[in-house]
Formats: sequence, C-alpha cells, structure tokens
Amino acid sequence: MIRTKISGPRAAFALLLAVSLLAAPALAEGTRTLVPVGRTVGIEASTQGLLVVSLSEVETAEGKASPAADSGIQPGDLIVRLGGEEVSTSADFAKAASGLDGSPVAIQLMRAGQLIQYTLTPALSAEDGCWRLGLWLRDGIAGIGTVTFYDPETGLFGALGHSINDVDTGVLLPLGEGYITSATVSDVKKGERGEAGELHGAFDSEEKLGEVDKNTSSGIFGRVTCGFEGAAMPVAEDCEIEDGPAAILANVAGCEVREYTVNISRAQSGGRLTVTVTDPELLAATGGIVQGMSGSPIIQNGKLAGAVTHVLISDPARGYGITISSMLKAAEESQTMAIAA
Repeated sequence: MIRTKISGPRAAFALLLAVSLLAAPALAEGTRTLVPVGRTVGIEASTQGLLVVSLSEVETAEGKASPAADSGIQPGDLIVRLGGEEVSTSADFAKAASGLDGSPVAIQLMRAGQLIQYTLTPALSAEDGCWRLGLWLRDGIAGIGTVTFYDPETGLFGALGHSINDVDTGVLLPLGEGYITSATVSDVKKGERGEAGELHGAFDSEEKLGEVDKNTSSGIFGRVTCGFEGAAMPVAEDCEIEDGPAAILANVAGCEVREYTVNISRAQSGGRLTVTVTDPELLAATGGIVQGMSGSPIIQNGKLAGAVTHVLISDPARGYGITISSMLKAAEESQTMAIAA
C-alpha cells in the first residue's frame, strides 16, 4: 500500500521604519541580488525508489508472518528492485509483486548510501489469497510550502529553508522528478500553545512553475519556468544581520503575498535565527508561524536576510529561521555535486 503525506506578520510600521527595512540600498559592484518571493506553492515529487514507511504482519492460515521484518528490512530503506524488475513507483512495485508465487525473491534497497540485497519468502494472505511481503511503502510527496527567493539571471529558486523529510520515518527524502505548482491558500488552522497551526490550500498540478532538483537540509532548490514577480534586492551576509526589527513576506490567504513585522535574533548557531512575530494582523490570523509558511523570506535593512523554517510548538508566535547565505551555500553545493556526478 502506498501512502502519501508530508510532511513539512503586519502591524503598521512607521513609514520611516518600513522604508529602512525594505528599501534596497545602493549596490556595490558585484553584489548578488535576488527576488524575495514569499509565495505559497504546491510541491509534488516522486522518491528515488520506494520508501519503506513501516513493516507489517501478514495473516496466514498458519498464523502471522513478517517476511520483510524477518529479512532485515528497516523503515527508511529505499527499495529500488524487486526480483528482476526495477521499481520506482507504486505501479512498478505492484506489477513486479503480481508475479510472486511463494518462492524466495530478492529485494535490492538503498540504506545510508549503500546498496543492500535481501531475500524474502512471501507469505500467503488468508484474507485475500495474495502473496504478501509485509511492507508499507511511499513513492512520493505532495504538500504546500513557500518560495524564499528567485534569481532572475539563472532561474534558480529556493524554498522551505529545510529539507522535506518523511513524516513517518523522519528520513530526508531523496527526490526524483519533482515540481512546484501554482497554489491558493483557502484557510488557516491557527497555531496554539502545544499545537502547530497549518495553512490549508489547493494546488494545480497542471500549472507547473518550475522543477525541483535538490532536497537538502537547508531547503529545496530548482529552476523556474516563468519566474516570479518582484524587485531584486541585495543578499545580506551573516555578519550584517542584526538583532531587532525585520519583516517577512508571507502568503496566508488566497494568492496574496503581504509584508508582516517580526523581530529576529542570532540566538542559534550554524546560520540559524530566532524569529518572533510582532505583527498584530498575522498573530490574529494565524497565531504566528504555522506549517506551510516555511520559506517565507526575512528582510532586514533593505536586504534579503533569510527564511522562516520552523515554529516553536510551545509558543507559535516564535520560531526559527535560516540565513540566506546558508541556503545559497546549500544550493551551490548541490549544484556542484550534480555536475561532478
């Protein structure tokens, strides 16, 4: 069985303060500029292989059997071959499994970058008379998130500010073919202490905005097909980010991207930020930071400083972010690895 799920501010500033946050300063020669986006998009992608979500028991005439568990297969493994057939989708697996007859069958999988082979003996299900292996699998993800930036010169985009991990096993998903698509936010589950809020919306799989190339611990990256609206602004170096007022761009209703006020601090190490929502409108609408806002760009002193990544469950008005330099470093490293491969 295939299961698909993922998982992952605007009080009025005084005019002078708003200008100091968002107005781009004069650019030095060679300064990199990016368009801060803040738009919610749909994210759809297949996995490079079939992810083992969990192991199950098969009810047989002789009792319960667990072929996959008994062989040594573990949740988080990626199955790439069943018998003599390569499998990357649920349809591939179902086709290969239709030939099971109770004889031992070889399964190849990836675990921590290593190719491993196991041999399983299928169990005959007393419920439906089919040969079963005792596996729950996933072949892709679908959900919504926020695009952080777009580079008009190269078409590169970055989103989320964190990786896409499997909701059941927690493993970083190695993505195959993937896309970002047009999306609309329909409503918001407001965040409360002890329970994260969430953006709810619909996305149009036919209206593809770009391709997803890489899933990294610092965000997902790819290339857009038609770009995003907005003016480019300079990128902040980590040393330029200050404790104090900033703004985020977020899309929490329909397709509208708005500016909301926050405070940021450098309480976290490794390119991480602490973000506190101060905007009354956003607090009233969402309770602060909610799932689906991951990737909302952070702007300070006229520069793109980073992105929102996580909410603090004990206080939805607070959360975490990542510096834009950390996202760009991950994008460049993933591109270098792709070229080397």
